[in-house]
Amino acid sequence: MGFFSKIKKVSPAPSEEGEEGYVELGAEPSMEKAKVTVRPFVIENFEHIKPILDVLREGHTIALINIKPLKDKDIVELKRAINKLKKTCDAIEGDIAGFGEDWIAAVPSFAKIHRGPKEEAPAKKKEEAAETPGVTEVTEYGAEEERF
Repeated sequence: MGFFSKIKKVSPAPSEEGEEGYVELGAEPSMEKAKVTVRPFVIENFEHIKPILDVLREGHTIALINIKPLKDKDIVELKRAINKLKKTCDAIEGDIAGFGEDWIAAVPSFAKIHRGPKEEAPAKKKEEAAETPGVTEVTEYGAEEERF
């Protein structure tokens, strides 16, 4: 059924006094904007973070970032790139965390990264993750602790 058919079908008849009726149309969300994209990225140098920052600012993309090439190449540039990603995630009220040694997940404000219980000691969490197949340790990227 087309748009104008809906209006014609719902429109009340004009009153005898000559007043025209009106139709209130509900705002239907666009399916294009409602979709979320999970997109992989690889950082080989600092300049490769620009497209990641752009899609995070748009707010519809979850970025899975492979940092291994830059980690192997230049640890200082890697720290700089992660700091820039973290500042952007903070600005858009998103979240960022490391998975394993070579991956980072960065998400916009509609998502949160699960980190597990915080009361356990780090050594115990590593032992449990090693015993549990499919579970990967999540690294918190904060200003006070950077692991490289």
